[in-house]
Amino acid sequence: MNVFGVDIGGSGIKGAPVDLDRGDLAEPRHKVLTPQPATPSDVAGCVAEVVAHFGWSGPVGVTFPGVVTGSTIRTAANVDKGWIDVDAAVLLGERLGGLPVTVLNDADAAGVAEMTHGAGRGRTGTVLMLTFGTGIGSALFVGGRLVPNTELGHLELNGKEAEKHASTKAKEDKDLDWQEWAHRVRAYLAHLEMLFSPELFIVGGGVSRKAEKFLPLIDGIRAEIVPAQLQNNAGIVGAAMAAAGRR
Repeated sequence: MNVFGVDIGGSGIKGAPVDLDRGDLAEPRHKVLTPQPATPSDVAGCVAEVVAHFGWSGPVGVTFPGVVTGSTIRTAANVDKGWIDVDAAVLLGERLGGLPVTVLNDADAAGVAEMTHGAGRGRTGTVLMLTFGTGIGSALFVGGRLVPNTELGHLELNGKEAEKHASTKAKEDKDLDWQEWAHRVRAYLAHLEMLFSPELFIVGGGVSRKAEKFLPLIDGIRAEIVPAQLQNNAGIVGAAMAAAGRR
């Protein structure tokens, strides 16, 4: 069974039909740039563009980079603040011509996909999925169950939000080499390890495609650290899984 997934990020909005049996994209994804500013109306238009690219007419799952309760947006760190208190399922459903829409936190979606089809499959202890990109998303699993909307990228680290210090965007903005950035990521993981004592860190986001450049440089962490197997498609897959579950 195929269901459509869309992943809204701070820099790009991407989506594709997902083969739920395989836990992978059924077709190559289509991506557009996130509008700046990323207002609800403009982002909804981009989501509609991605869905229309495939001529899709069924349920759609959509991730959002912030806290989502029900389908209402509660925080918007890396998109326009106009999203706060918006019922995203209603907004996007209207823009998609009445298609049923399910909305969830972006890292939660990626984590669910990895726990079902990827690097976390079969793991029943405490697992932390982290997505490195414009910010840092987090998905916490205890006994295989998701603790939603953790948003651990906003923890304080060295006097600032962790994602301002150790995200992929921070690496690019500060022109850090892999060794310098790995040092920052290690400090972040050590802080999370002190708080949650996970047995496994899953590192996702686009940078997971280059895991060999930085993961070997991270030492002193007791938990196992592995790259996301679904890489930057995990959010799309998890969004589609959520839409299928809601249906």
